[in-house]
Amino acid sequence: MVAPLYTTASGLLFHAGKILVITIGLPARGKTHISRALERYLRWMGVKTQVISLGDYRRKTLGGAQKLPPDYFTLGEKSKETIALRKKTSDGCEKLIWDYFEAGGQVVIYDANNGTKAARQALAEKFDKSGIHVVMLESLCDNKEIIEANIRGVKISSPDYRGWDPDKAVEDYYHRIRDHEKYYETLEETTWPFIRIINVGEKIILNNIQGYLQSRIVFFLMNIHNKFRTIYFARSGQSLIEHSYKADSDLSPAGWEYAERLKEYVLERRAKSLEQRGINPKERKLVIWTSTRRRAHHTAWPFFVSAPQMPQQPAAKSNPPSSDAVPPTSPTLTSTTLPLSPSSSSIKSISSIKSARSSRGSKGPAPLPSQIKVVEKPQMLEINPGIWDGLNPDQAKKYYPEDWDRFVKDPYSFRAPRAESYHDLSVRLEPILIELEREQEDLLIIGHASVIRCLLAYLIGLPASEIPAIEIARGDLLEVVPASYGVHSHAFHFWDGPGRSKDGVADEGDVGGGVKDANNFYENYAEDTKGKRKVATEEYAAVVAEAARVAEVVNAPGH
Repeated sequence: MVAPLYTTASGLLFHAGKILVITIGLPARGKTHISRALERYLRWMGVKTQVISLGDYRRKTLGGAQKLPPDYFTLGEKSKETIALRKKTSDGCEKLIWDYFEAGGQVVIYDANNGTKAARQALAEKFDKSGIHVVMLESLCDNKEIIEANIRGVKISSPDYRGWDPDKAVEDYYHRIRDHEKYYETLEETTWPFIRIINVGEKIILNNIQGYLQSRIVFFLMNIHNKFRTIYFARSGQSLIEHSYKADSDLSPAGWEYAERLKEYVLERRAKSLEQRGINPKERKLVIWTSTRRRAHHTAWPFFVSAPQMPQQPAAKSNPPSSDAVPPTSPTLTSTTLPLSPSSSSIKSISSIKSARSSRGSKGPAPLPSQIKVVEKPQMLEINPGIWDGLNPDQAKKYYPEDWDRFVKDPYSFRAPRAESYHDLSVRLEPILIELEREQEDLLIIGHASVIRCLLAYLIGLPASEIPAIEIARGDLLEVVPASYGVHSHAFHFWDGPGRSKDGVADEGDVGGGVKDANNFYENYAEDTKGKRKVATEEYAAVVAEAARVAEVVNAPGH
């Protein structure tokens, strides 16, 4: 995350004060997608941020569209009942905004149409008088494909259209949009700082943006889009020398097998997912990101060339081989970047790999290079363990008891001597987060446990304190689909070999796919979860469920 430059006595960051972002735009213009994405990024920066959605609040307090008067969504002359209901909703949202600021919040994003100049002007003046900075954020869209996709993908799935025929729901929503167009006033006033986004990132226009935090907001909004894509996460394969940050060792025989299985499973899962959406997998590119570590980018090699099948050998355990020990049947691989147009030396290595695989009678051609792009990211190196390199948690506790105690109390911020903390890693990964937002193709990230933890926490919106406790198992494929209201995520298990389970044998009834191998589960022990505080999944789920229940009661009609 962005390292805080300074904090005021009030606890607010960057001397930016409190900021109210007022969204403006016709329905189905991507306001919700933009609002939620900005909320996610600001929270990652450590800024206390909240989206207040007029539509969500209206549905909680008044119910779906079926329970509202016929003229509720039409502008112009309205019945007294409709006027009262709309005022109740807007006043309720305004109170939520005030309550959040008074509770110590720094940024509120008010997600609503705010389509008339008079309404947004009146709202802005109220908060401006209390010393809250107001920024107008207008989303314009003339791309019919984006509008149609937003309506079908988000709007008609809301409670407003529960039980409706999809085509009739789309037609009704278009009618609602046309009614708003009659009275919509494009943002022209320059009284307030404003950001105008056209076609969800295609073009951006600014006015009077001031200060570091407002500039960071603009920077982030310049890099987002709302095109459909899927992001996959997978650990790199087992290496010859595990648990050592300094040893940049190659994949073990089991690691090469893992890489092959990962390729097969990802391509199979991705094709099935795309076909369910009516998309031809051959028409979409898959981008793969890895770190510059051999075990990471060599795990991606089967996607680019057909890697050799390695003979079965026991994985290195208590006595790992030296750094220059390489199985006699393994290919000669270097840590150079995987080029899409290989150099002469790379072609020689790739040819030897293909020949080796062919001689072993392996099946299946590799995907065409034009369909897959492999990119190495030096920022994606695993967390540096410093003096703990090569030690397991018990050894670290024994040799460095004072450091260990501090680590257990704050596993996110603690930095061992000559090491990185998870906060340091998060700062290092911020450019990757921006590239993650920019990427429009399907993306597979083959990385290290610590890196995947940070990226997942950003996408899902987990607090920083939870990052060290996220367990990233080798042999699981994590699938994340960004959506307007957050992300949809699933985990798929595909591997039980060495590096995942002890001797590759699963215990009977073990749903997780095998007993974890204590010697081979993590690349280095600084990435392990042993000794780190975390809330149990069941406890965390119960807390979230109770909070949701209380919110529903508080927002219920008549409360």
